[in-house]
Amino acid sequence: MKIWSFKEAGDAADVLRLSEIDVPEPGPGEVRVKIAASAVNPTDCKRRSDGRELVKFPQIIPNNDGSGVIDSIGEGVNPERLDERVWIFAAQAGRPFGTAAEYCVLPENQVRHLPDGQSFEDGACLGVPAVTAHRALFADGDITGQTILISGASGRVGRYAVQMAKHAGATVIATAGSDNKIEHVRELGADHILNYKADNIPGEVAEITQGQGVDRIVDAAFSSHAEEIPSLISDNGIVTAYSFDEDPNPRVPLNKLMFKNVTLRPFSIMGMPQQAKNAAFAHIENMAAEGKLNHLIGARYTFDEMISAHENVEQGELFGVCLVRVSG
Repeated sequence: MKIWSFKEAGDAADVLRLSEIDVPEPGPGEVRVKIAASAVNPTDCKRRSDGRELVKFPQIIPNNDGSGVIDSIGEGVNPERLDERVWIFAAQAGRPFGTAAEYCVLPENQVRHLPDGQSFEDGACLGVPAVTAHRALFADGDITGQTILISGASGRVGRYAVQMAKHAGATVIATAGSDNKIEHVRELGADHILNYKADNIPGEVAEITQGQGVDRIVDAAFSSHAEEIPSLISDNGIVTAYSFDEDPNPRVPLNKLMFKNVTLRPFSIMGMPQQAKNAAFAHIENMAAEGKLNHLIGARYTFDEMISAHENVEQGELFGVCLVRVSG
């Protein structure tokens, strides 16, 4: 089978190589997926550029998310899963072989049912972004009736967070950075959309919430927002942070957060408890089956164009998911 892989850290054009290896066989509790589409996310590019897992594995096939059809199963897997249409979660997390290949072998719980009505392209969009959005919203319980501030709402995670929050009965205040992205987030159902480049976010939030602040913040750029969080969050509010921008060690106004009894939850989905992952999978699949999840594809590439796909994502300007078509 054909694969893209790297054996050293670096830029995509310098280290990604197209080659062929034997088709792998699934072991006990595993399934093999014939990949239809592979998604390239920022985390895939970071893993390649810094080579963080090369100390564990001499060769890595990148890309965590994708979709396809189960064509082989290992011992202990329900035979009814053969020929099942699936979406894939975190294929390359802690493992050397991701979805930048014609076939991928994974533990069956990371290979999820793709509901009818969802295309392979739709399925490849889910994975890391959708699970991250779910964890950011529901890690601390029900959000019905809450007011939630979602930063970077037009991004891969933010778009799903807006849709999930509205579906759960929350009021959503969203931020985006341009007129077309603001309009896009409005179409997703956000109740209030602010331009983080032009608006006074604390002032606008205070007006919308009548000075009470929001119940929850879903933050995509914690480094930039840390110092203003006390002016945005309500007493006993919750802040979930799934990403930081330039500074990995920002100044946090701990005293102000303490006096407001704010819960601060930075997280990584790779370390989520299995129970939380299962809850996310079920929620995502239910919404997808109901046609309640809108996906945005920003660029499409052929399998031979994997390097260009990685380069596009690294430029940081892509609006939507970057997909690579692997097979028909």
